[in-house]
Amino acid sequence: MTTAMTYSSLVEDIKVYADRNDSPFIDQIPRLIALAEFRIATEVHALGYRKFVTFDLLAGQSVFAKPTNWRETVNLNIGTGTDSNSRKFLLYRGYEYIRTYWPDSNNQGIPRYYSDYDAQHILVAPTPALTYPAELAYHEKPLPLSSSNEQNWTTNYAPMLILYATLLEAQPFLMKPDMLSIWQGLYDRAVAAVMGEEKRRAVDASTQRKDV
Repeated sequence: MTTAMTYSSLVEDIKVYADRNDSPFIDQIPRLIALAEFRIATEVHALGYRKFVTFDLLAGQSVFAKPTNWRETVNLNIGTGTDSNSRKFLLYRGYEYIRTYWPDSNNQGIPRYYSDYDAQHILVAPTPALTYPAELAYHEKPLPLSSSNEQNWTTNYAPMLILYATLLEAQPFLMKPDMLSIWQGLYDRAVAAVMGEEKRRAVDASTQRKDV
């Protein structure tokens, strides 16, 4: 018997934890799971939600589209030098800073900064004088769990996170305000566990290892 969480098993767990099996509550569960996923996407920046996309930053183009599942940019780098093998990480700056630094987008140079242009686009400055291979690292909003998408990173690696987040979202519907603090505490603990792994991983990534 498998113990891995799926969307279907999550739905059953929610019914058991809430001790509710009536149609109005069951009908609401998909929406509660969706709200939980939005909460997690906003509050948890784990490696499992990090994605990479490569593309060409075109000459003369200072604005380019974000991936459709983009949630937050982690970093942006371009290839420079001979054969574009040297990676140059662009620095994040606010929109106003970039427009002040590079007011005429028709002027071109080697990109140095980037900023959010709007919810769907990123702005770079200077405007590229050449076409550069680019790599964008970003946190994604995963494909929502459903009967046709039974598992994702959260169910596979952080099942308690999605369970507690959903039960936390369920309390207003269940009209049990006295339970909010309990589920909030369990959710916060699950978040801390996931982010603790991220912190240890970041330390490992920045530590120079020596053979002994």
